[in-house]
Amino acid sequence: MANFLIVEARFYDHLNDMLVSGAKAELEAAGHSVEVLTVPGALEIPGAIAMAAETGRYDGFVAIGVVIRGETYHFEIVAGESARGIMALTMDGIAIGNGIITVENEEQAIVRADPSKKDKGGEAAKAALALLDLQGRFAA
Repeated sequence: MANFLIVEARFYDHLNDMLVSGAKAELEAAGHSVEVLTVPGALEIPGAIAMAAETGRYDGFVAIGVVIRGETYHFEIVAGESARGIMALTMDGIAIGNGIITVENEEQAIVRADPSKKDKGGEAAKAALALLDLQGRFAA
């Protein structure tokens, strides 16, 4: 049994609830324990994962958040930099599934977040599980 931390940027409660639900269901169905940590925004997710990884208490992570395009360039910064930070940590060998969805509008977000539709939270958990499996294979 592995211990996973879901780090969520809780900005859209109803969307995050669906994403976290999908991720937790996938991890728990695989027999793992799950904790959830909330941070202010998507830009804080990589830093929180880095800090949590240093503790050695977690075997893998799932990043959860929703970034909806607005009228300014801020969307590109948040979407790009959060993904870049997560990818950098993954390249350092941390098992992370990226479930930060970046969409044009709330309708797209609902379809992607809903576990009965695209289930991007569940998909991110599957990615974290796959990377954790790879860690084990390469460590042997």
